[in-house]
Amino acid sequence: IKLFRISSDLIPFGSHPVNTITWWHDYQDHFERLGDKIKKAGIRVSMHPGQYTVLNSKNPEVVDKAVLELQYHARLLDTLGVDQSHKLILHIGGVYGNKAEAASNFIGAYRNLPEEVKRRLIIENDDRSFTIEDVLQISEVCGAPVVFDNLHHHINPPMEQCTDYEWILRCRQTWTSMDGKQKIHYSQQKEQALPGSHSDTIFIDSFLEYYQQIVELAPDIMLEVKDKNLSAVKCNHVLQAEATGKQLEVEWARYKYYVLSKDARAYQSIRELLKDKDAPVAKEFHRIVENSLLLPENPGAQVNAAQHVWGYFSKDSTLSEKKRYETLMEDYTQGKISINLVKNHLLKCATARQQDYLIHSLYFYL
Repeated sequence: IKLFRISSDLIPFGSHPVNTITWWHDYQDHFERLGDKIKKAGIRVSMHPGQYTVLNSKNPEVVDKAVLELQYHARLLDTLGVDQSHKLILHIGGVYGNKAEAASNFIGAYRNLPEEVKRRLIIENDDRSFTIEDVLQISEVCGAPVVFDNLHHHINPPMEQCTDYEWILRCRQTWTSMDGKQKIHYSQQKEQALPGSHSDTIFIDSFLEYYQQIVELAPDIMLEVKDKNLSAVKCNHVLQAEATGKQLEVEWARYKYYVLSKDARAYQSIRELLKDKDAPVAKEFHRIVENSLLLPENPGAQVNAAQHVWGYFSKDSTLSEKKRYETLMEDYTQGKISINLVKNHLLKCATARQQDYLIHSLYFYL
């Protein structure tokens, strides 16, 4: 994974006056070590200040707090020692009944920002107020690079009709060599949810269809998705000359008991698929996993998977562990409790025995 978003909560109350700790000084050694890891791994990091960071607010106090928040984020990246290509992403803000005035207010506030903030700040279209066309017009005046967000664009398109490729190409012109590679945001709409809600996972067929439309532009693609790194690894698998069965064994070790808990046939299908260690099977592998994600809970499959996991320590379990397991399983089969209570007990048993193979299994976390 070469793109990583750092939480704004890394330093509690980072921009609040209550925080009088000089964290950038007191923890400088820690930040330098983190920065070295980032640079050695070739990772590009970014931060996305929260929804209350509004530069174009009509309330001067809100603007002042937004500036402090941006300064905190910029200082954090500076303390890591990473260059200008590591960015802060921000929406323009509200319209407040007059979009032209709101855009002008943003530009005015942007121009007054400290240089250490401006060199990192990039601006993004949103799903309600400012379209990609609006943001490009603002960029022409203030000079901030533009991030294209495909889902926001789908929900809130401009009057001018262009393909995503064309909009991304236009955004590309706002990026300088100092800003690094052009960056876009890609996400998928969650079904039966409010517009703009990110899907639980990135479905590879839709992703690949979109990717083929923009591949020659070669932007950095930040995925916005609930399962975060899992989708990033998945997309890398299907793009990098398609991973082979041998390369997918590590991923299968993480997914296997989760898939078994959803559908034994899917579990068996993947086992058969991975027998050919040299075949490029990443797409089919992840399609089967994705289909498993969509299945409703099957109590029989859940019991089967739990029994497999319990088998790792059933022989050396304590009497209380065994009794607890049997009680939980009985209660689950009778519909009295959720499967998560069973999983919690199994994870506790695995942790007590330092069973890393199980501890790292996605069975416990999805």
